[in-house]
This record gives sequence, structure tokens and C-alpha cells, in this order.
Amino acid sequence: MLHEAVLLLLFAAALVRSLDPVFNDDVLGLIVFKAGLKDPKGKLVTWNEDDDSPCDWVGVKCDPRTNRVSELALDGFSLSGHIDRGLLRLQFLRNLSLSKNNFTGTINPDLARLGRLQVVDLSENELSGSIPEGLFQQCGSLRAVSFARNNLTGTIPESLSSCSTLGLVNFSSNQLSGKLPTGMWFPRRLQSLDLSDNLLEGGVPEGIGKLYDLRAINLSKNRLSGKLPWDIGRCFILKLVDFSENFLSGSLPESMQRLGKCAFMSLRGNSFSGEVPEWFGELRRLETLDLSANTFSGRVPISIGNLQLLKNLNLSMNQFTGSFPESMKNCINLMAMDVSYNQLAGNLPSWIFKLSVQSFPSFGNRGSGNLQYSSLASRAATYQGLRALDLSSNAFSGEIPAQIGVLSTLRFLNVSRNHLLGSIPARIGELKSLYVLDLSDNWLSGSIPSEIGEAVSLKDLRLQKNFLTGKIPTQVENCSSLTSLILSQNNLTGPIPAGIANLTDLQYVDLSSNELSGSLPKELTNLTHLVSFNVSHNHLQGELPVGGFFNTLSPSSVSGNPSLCGSIVNRSCPAVHPKPIVLNPNSSNSPTGSSSPNHHKIILSISALIAIGAAAFIALGVIAVTVMNIHVRSSMSHSAAPLTLTGGEDFSCSPTNDPNYGKLVMFSGDADFVTGAHALLNKDCELGRGGFGVVYRTVLRDGRSVAIKKLTISGLIKAQEDFESEVKKLGKIRHHNLVALEGYYWTPSLQLLIYEYISGGSLYKHLHDGPDGDCLSWRQRFNIVLGMAKGLAHLHRMKIIHYNLKSTNVLVDSSGEPKVGDFGLARLLPQLDHCVLSSKIQSALGYMAPEFACRTVKITEKCDVYGFGVLVLEVVTGKRPVEYMEDDVVVLCDMVREALEEGKVEDCVDGRLGHNFPAEEAIPVIKLGLICASQVPSNRPDMSEVVNILELIQCPSEGQEELE
Repeated sequence: MLHEAVLLLLFAAALVRSLDPVFNDDVLGLIVFKAGLKDPKGKLVTWNEDDDSPCDWVGVKCDPRTNRVSELALDGFSLSGHIDRGLLRLQFLRNLSLSKNNFTGTINPDLARLGRLQVVDLSENELSGSIPEGLFQQCGSLRAVSFARNNLTGTIPESLSSCSTLGLVNFSSNQLSGKLPTGMWFPRRLQSLDLSDNLLEGGVPEGIGKLYDLRAINLSKNRLSGKLPWDIGRCFILKLVDFSENFLSGSLPESMQRLGKCAFMSLRGNSFSGEVPEWFGELRRLETLDLSANTFSGRVPISIGNLQLLKNLNLSMNQFTGSFPESMKNCINLMAMDVSYNQLAGNLPSWIFKLSVQSFPSFGNRGSGNLQYSSLASRAATYQGLRALDLSSNAFSGEIPAQIGVLSTLRFLNVSRNHLLGSIPARIGELKSLYVLDLSDNWLSGSIPSEIGEAVSLKDLRLQKNFLTGKIPTQVENCSSLTSLILSQNNLTGPIPAGIANLTDLQYVDLSSNELSGSLPKELTNLTHLVSFNVSHNHLQGELPVGGFFNTLSPSSVSGNPSLCGSIVNRSCPAVHPKPIVLNPNSSNSPTGSSSPNHHKIILSISALIAIGAAAFIALGVIAVTVMNIHVRSSMSHSAAPLTLTGGEDFSCSPTNDPNYGKLVMFSGDADFVTGAHALLNKDCELGRGGFGVVYRTVLRDGRSVAIKKLTISGLIKAQEDFESEVKKLGKIRHHNLVALEGYYWTPSLQLLIYEYISGGSLYKHLHDGPDGDCLSWRQRFNIVLGMAKGLAHLHRMKIIHYNLKSTNVLVDSSGEPKVGDFGLARLLPQLDHCVLSSKIQSALGYMAPEFACRTVKITEKCDVYGFGVLVLEVVTGKRPVEYMEDDVVVLCDMVREALEEGKVEDCVDGRLGHNFPAEEAIPVIKLGLICASQVPSNRPDMSEVVNILELIQCPSEGQEELE
């Protein structure tokens, strides 16, 4: 009986479990799935194996009719691990969404066995491997699949074409390669296809016109070539078309004029050519049209004016000519328009100010005509949208509209490098939201209006290279957020307002080449964020401020002011002596003021007091020198033996009269070296060799590591006095992206330069000698390019030419910041001779500007710009400036320029980056490098302009956000 009871109980349990499939399959499957995961945030804590049903578990939904799991949505749970086979027990699962986690491993092809599965979203994880063919061979009812933002490789499976139920496919932001499947367009129900940001190549197959339900196609950021499919216009309900950043070429297919429902179209960054057809005006639903960075030519189509829903229009970096069509005044919803870097000419259209445009970059054209618009005043209520207006580098003339203040929402205004006349309108102060005001390089006259102080949001004020007169208004101190104040090369007079010292955020101040007078306010030392301060070529007088930034100020920053005095200009300030007191004890007894015969014995005359004071001063000086000599001798007697130098020379770390010893000067800190088993210039401590010398590493007594450059140009070096003068000038140059010169050592036969030690090594090492797995990322490369540009721009502001720019002279510190070194060493030569310079920097082959070969051409900062351009291409491509192949010599500039002309410039980006770089940054950076490396010096931009361009390239979206 007992045996029969046990059998009955087992049978009952089996019967219960057979009637409760949730327990048998769903609970078990999910618990097995959970067991293979890491759940750092405890999101799955409610999943309990003792529960009879998972329908109340977090992320789980059940079908109320069957009580079986129909949806598993664990998006953003921070889960990691593999997607376990336990999920295969969920036979009624329709929606599987595991996006925004950290799942690894490959995609399980057995997911296709879940016959009811309709949606699979595994996007934004760390999945790898290829997309399995089996997943789509028996795809059942699969309607939507997304594997976006993973690390998938391989090709797009051919079996995708047999999955007829698919409506959405998103494989974007992976590393998929190869060609698009020939049957790509067979799933006739396809509504959305996103394969962007991969490594796909080849042409776009024809037949896309059969996808009558297609609403969105995104193939951007690949390597596709050839023409757009001729039948794309048959996809009548397409709303989004994005083929940007590929290598597509040719003219646009006429069938595209049928895409009447398209709202977003981007063909940016290809090689499309010819005129933009007038049929674009038939695409009445367009809200965004981006045709930038192609080779479109001809006039801007008049029919663009038919696009009344258009909000964003980008025609930049093409070859458009002519003027803006007046019909565009009908684009009443236009918010952002970019037509920069074309060949447009003519007047600035008045409708720009009448529409709701927020951003209008138009720099780098040939725009001309007048900026005066009388209609501004009468339409003030309509100007509530414009936030960024950039008309720089055109040929606009006339005056800045007096009613400029009605543009109350303006945050960025740049009309620099034009031919504007007249004065700065007083109503400029009404632009309360203005961050950047750049009116530089025009023909403006009159004074700076005091109302400028009412533009309280100003951060960047640039008025240089005009004909402005009068005083700097004291009201500028009301612009408390100001970081840049550039007023150089005008005719400004009067004193520098003391209130400028209250602008504590100031970083860049340039008041040079004016007619300013008076003394420099001592309070300027409170400006703790200063990077550059230039008041050269004025009529300033008195003592220079002492302390803070001004202790390292370059003499060139204050040159051209003969009446300035202080240590920086090596000009002592005149002593101010108080008037002596005349003692006459007889004065009280002589009402008439007469003196006794002996009054000359008790009256101390002015000359006598001066003589006594001078004698006392000399006596104190003798005592001080004596004490110092005693201290020096004591230090020498207790110091270590002289340091051993290569070549058998010795020198002491302290000054001495012995001619066998040299002179060691440190600009700050301890002037002693640590000696020991390794001599100062030991071969084992050698860091590198260059055209000017050999570099070693050593340690100061205070524990700091320094780099010692032993100059190998002793036969050409200047005399000691001139050498020390030049080195001290270089030692005062301080910038975040420049290697600091800490001191020097001199004997007639040996000269050493002492630099800060940078542990990260040279840029050359990072680009060419590092391990393959230690490749610089794109962000690191961009930051290096920008940092180099900032360092060079600072040098050029200090009137220093580098002369020897190359990747071995750029160091990278532990945080990835670049530091340009070896600058200004040519100044140590007796004269800047072409032959001497060429022989000293012959190791910089490929970086040297062509003017070095011409003895009659003056060497200027543009030589550095050329070398910088080559450096930019080296950083982006990972290739040396000159590569020696077996049968050929490849010059980097020529190779990149040829790739640009063929529309293959993206192929030049270092292959080690794969596809992990933003083409919208990389392509403009490459083009900027080519411009900098122009054969004609006048075509090269200034380094300050290069910095501005790079900052625009770096974060155009962030810049727009700041303007909103």
C-alpha cells in the first residue's frame, strides 16, 4: 500500500507540472538565463525560482489568455554575461529586448526556433562575431531586428533576403564589411533599413524601387561607391534618406523628384557633382536638406524657395556661385542655414533677418555689397530667432546696421575680414545674450561705444585690425564673463582702464599696436587665468606689474614702450627719494629767517643726503657680496664632486670664478643636480638626438626629473651675452602646450638647455613605434592636433618662429596633452641664414616649407604653419611625411591631395582606427591640413585662425547647443 501511495503522489506531482507549463518552461528558462548573468544593480532580485509564475517579475510580461511569457524587456539594466540558451524555453515569446546592457559573446542562431518571435532588440551591447545566417533562414514571424552599436563583424547574411516578414532592420554602428547582398531589397515589407556607420563597400544594388513600404533608409558612414540607384524615386513614401559620408559620385537620379513625402535628406560628404536640379523644389515636405562637402556647382536653385517646411539647409563646402535666390524668403520655417566655403557673391539678402533663422554661417565666400538694412527697425518683433550669424571672410562693405540691437537673441556675431566702414553702433549694447562679437579686420572707425558694457554676456570681444580711436571704455569691466579682449592694431589712446583687473576670467588680452599711454594698473596681477597679455608698441610708461603671470611675461609682449621699466625689459625704474628735512635750530630765534654764521655745519643739504645714502648703499652691497661669497665657498666645500660630462669636461652646480667651471642658471627651483653612479650626460640616460643636439634625462636635487639638451652647434652659437639673453626670453614663454625651458648651462665649449621632463615620449613614438594594440584613438589624435595648434599660436603671438617642427619635437604627457618642444633654437645662431637653417633641420624632411629653398624669400611664421599642416596629416593618417617604398617614394601631402581629388579622402585615415572615427571631423581636419601645407605661404592661415577652425570642427553640435 505504501508503494502505491508513493506512486500516486509522484503521478499527482507530474500531473500538476504537466498542467502548469509556466513552471516547466518559463520559470525554469528565465532562472537558467539569470544564472549566467551579473546583475550589479540587483534589477532581477524579484526573480525567484520558488515562484509558480514569472508574470510579476521585473521586465516580464505575460499574455493574459495563455499566462505564458510574451515579452522580456530588460533595457538599461547594466546586465552582463552571455545571452543563455535558457531563453529558448520561452516558446511563446514575441518581444525580446535586451538593449543598453553589457552582454558579450555571439548572437545565438537558435533564437530562430522561437517561432512566435516578432521583435529582437540586442542593440547597444558588446556582442561580437558575425550575424548568423541561420537567424534569418527560418525567421518565422520576425518583423523587427536591431543589433545596432555592438562589435559585430563579417558580412550582412544573404539569408536576410529570404525573411519576407521583416519590416525593420538596424545593424548600424558595428564593423560589418563587404558588399550589400544582391537580394537586399527582396523583403518587400521592409519599412526601415539602417546600416550606417559600418565598413560596407561597393555599389548600392538596384531594385530598391520595389520597396513600396520603405519609409527610412540610412546607409551613411560607410565606404559605398558608384551612383545612387536610379529607381530610388519609386519608394514614394520615403521620409528619411541618408547616404552621407560615403564615396558616392555622379549626378542625382531624376527619379528622386518623386520623393514628395521625404522630410530628411542628407547626401553630405560624398563626391556628387553637377548642378543641383530645380526639381528639388518639388520635395515640398523637406525639413532638412544637407548637400554639404560635395562638388556641386552652379547657382543655388530658385525652386528652393518652394520648400516652405524647410528648417535646416546645409550647402557648405561646395562650388556654388552667384547670389542667394530671392525666392528663399518663402522658406518661412528656416532655422539654420550654412552656405560657408563656396564661391557665392552679391549682397547679403534682407530676408535672412526676416525669417526665423537661428544660425547662418556664410564665411569663406565672396559675398559683397552692403550690410545696411533700413528695414531692421520696422521689423524688430520678427527677429526673435537669429542666434548665430557668421559672415566672416567675405567682401561685404557698408556700415553695420545702426538697428543691430533688434537682433536681441543673437549670441554669436562674426563679420570679421570684410570691408565694413563707419562706427560700431551704440545699440550693440542691446545684445544682452551675445557671447562672441568679432568685428576684426575691417575698416571700422570712431570710438568703441561705452554701451559695449551693457552686453553683459560677452565672453569673446575681438575688434583688432581696424581704425578705431578714442579710449577703451571703462564700462568694459561690466562684461564680467569676458575671457578674450583683443583690441590690437587700432589707434586707441588714453590709459588702460584699471577695471579690466576685475575681469577675473580673462585669458587672452591683446592691446598691442595702439597709442595707449599711462601706466599699467598694478591690479592686473589679480588676473590668475591669463595665458597671453600683449601691450607692445604703445606709449605706456612706469613700472611693470610684479607677480603672478607677469613674472613670466615675454619681453616682446611689452616691447615698443620705451618708458616702461622693470626686470622684464631690463630697464631699472628711477628711484624716488623723499625730500630731506632741513634742521635749523636758530630759526626759532630769528623771526626774519636769518642764520647764524655756523648754519652750514648743522644743515643737511639735499646733495649731502644723497651722497651719504649712496655711500651707505655701496657699503651694504660690499657686505652682501662678501656674505654671498662666504656662503658659496661653504656650499662648494660641502657639495659633491663636479658632475662628469661626456668628453671629459667637469662643471660644478654652483658659480665660481674658476674658468674651468661653467655658469648654471635655473629660472626657478633648485639649481643642483643629483650625482651618483650615473653621470649627468650618461649614454644610458639618452632620450633622443636631433639637429640641434642630444637629449638626456637627469634629476634635480629637489627630486624633479628634467631633460638636458646638449647643443651640438657650439661652433655656430652666439656669444655668451647674446646666448643668455635669447635663452632667458625662451625661458619666459609658458603655455600648457609648450615644453617649458627651466634653465641653462654655459661654457665656451659646452652649452646645455634644461627642459621640463615629459614622460609620455614623442608623438613620433606614439604614431610609428608603439605596439599595434596601443593605437591613438581619434579623440586623442584630435586633441593632439588642437593642442599643437594652440601651442604654436601662442609662440607666434610671442613673435617666436619654431623653425624645426616635426613629430619627434612634439611630446605627449601622461594625460595625452601634446607639448611642442625645441622651439626658437634657431635664435641661438648668430644669424638666421637659409643654408645654416636647412643644414640644421635636414632631419625634418617632408616638414620644411618650400620657401626654405629660396634664398630671397623671408622666413616667417607661415613656415611653421606648413610644418603643422604636414603634422596634421601625419597624425590623421598614421603615415610618415615621406615613405620610402621598394620602387617609389610617397610624399604624404601629395598622396592625401590626390585622394581628396578622387573623392577617397576618408581612406587616408589611419587604418588602425577601423571605422571608429567621426568623418564629420576627420574630413575637415584633413582638408585643413592640406590648406596649411599649401605651397604658397599667403594661402596658409594664421595659427590663431587654425585654432578657431579646429574648435568649430570639433563640436559643431555643442556649439549650436550653446547658442540655443
